[in-house]
Amino acid sequence: MSASKSVNWQWENATAGAVAGVATAAFSHPFDVIRTRFQVNDGRVNTLPNYKNTPHALFTIARTEGFRGLYAGFYPAVLGSTISWGLYFFFYSKAKQRYLRNREELSPGLHLASAAEAGALVSFCTNPVWLVKTRLQLQTPLHQSRPYSGFHDALRTILKEEGWTALYKGIVPSLFLQVTHGAIQFTAYEELRKAVVNFKSKKRKENSGDDTLLNSVDYATLGASSKLAAILLTYPFQVIRARLQQRPSKDGIPRYVDSWHVVKETARFEGLRGFYKGITANLLKNAPAASITFIVYENVLNTLKFRSKID
Repeated sequence: MSASKSVNWQWENATAGAVAGVATAAFSHPFDVIRTRFQVNDGRVNTLPNYKNTPHALFTIARTEGFRGLYAGFYPAVLGSTISWGLYFFFYSKAKQRYLRNREELSPGLHLASAAEAGALVSFCTNPVWLVKTRLQLQTPLHQSRPYSGFHDALRTILKEEGWTALYKGIVPSLFLQVTHGAIQFTAYEELRKAVVNFKSKKRKENSGDDTLLNSVDYATLGASSKLAAILLTYPFQVIRARLQQRPSKDGIPRYVDSWHVVKETARFEGLRGFYKGITANLLKNAPAASITFIVYENVLNTLKFRSKID
């Protein structure tokens, strides 16, 4: 493969990932708001409403805050999702390409290493965006501090009141989350896809192992299945990160000092259940969202590859 074709291939992956990210964020954002509010509500704060369950939260937010409440933090969510997916697929494809040298195919371990590498790089690039998104989603009519008027106001206010280091609150659980979640999801996706392709090849008595044997239903099922496995194993990291990224009180004192403080307090007052708060909304958001992401990604990628061949 020539250098120019290699670069084109990497940018095709990045473009496909970015388009997939936008589609995903637009579809699933209300569940993201609900999940975040459940995650940080430890039962000992009075700045968040108490919701009985996900449907109750959805109805309550729609009734009391309207469309704006359901889509709080939507701009940074779209920005973060677009950047994350674009960079993730870009870094992931570059890592795979590097590991593929002198190999015919990657082992599960190398798929894992590629995904982990991509996840760590993306985490450093996007943590400030996710922090702002979290804070905007937690602004409710009960919020006592002066609310942020939007993404840019939030950035300015955080930098002014807390300094640039505040933009990297939650980076430790974020790194663990990005590395482990992405690694589990993409390894599961690649291995499941390989199994489905081999199964369909044998069924059709073809030995090509060609990915064109897969359709959008296959991509949707593979995306949702791999996402489910990743969520169940890594969800506590999301709770820890969200709790660290909350806005400090009026006197500037954060509710949690560091990740270990979150773990101790959550285990003490809420037990294991505390680490899985909001998981229902998370599953409702991410299972179909992962399906949409991989349908869009694979189809956009196939289109770009087809056009590249024509050119």
